[in-house]
Amino acid sequence: MAYRVFDHTADLGVEVTAATQEELYAGAAIALFDLMADLATVRAGTSRKVAVAGEDAADLLVNFLRALLDGYNGDGFLTKACLVTEIDSRRLRAFLKGERCDPARHRMRMEIKAVTYHQISVEQTGDEWVARVVFDV
Repeated sequence: MAYRVFDHTADLGVEVTAATQEELYAGAAIALFDLMADLATVRAGTSRKVAVAGEDAADLLVNFLRALLDGYNGDGFLTKACLVTEIDSRRLRAFLKGERCDPARHRMRMEIKAVTYHQISVEQTGDEWVARVVFDV
């Protein structure tokens, strides 16, 4: 998984690349949390499952990242590892590992308020997958 940040007025854009669609969505999840927290301090001790639906690949990505962000906002769960176990054009299931945020141990980098549809894209180009997503910070 690789990602890069791109400039976007008042928001933060991320482009993720991966060899497979499963790795792309997992990489986007890790990019989200890597931007929010120093993942080197997060333990992968707690497991969670997440399942989302969407109208297409881009909607599925937004809904997936929103579900993960809701998990953080709801009970402080920081995702350190993600394995997409099932994906098709309208559904995704993933297995997450991480832990609840501990302000004494975890260094937070920034607050991400929302995942937006602005400039969202998920495409297969040749032998790699590329996604672009903009976060409201």
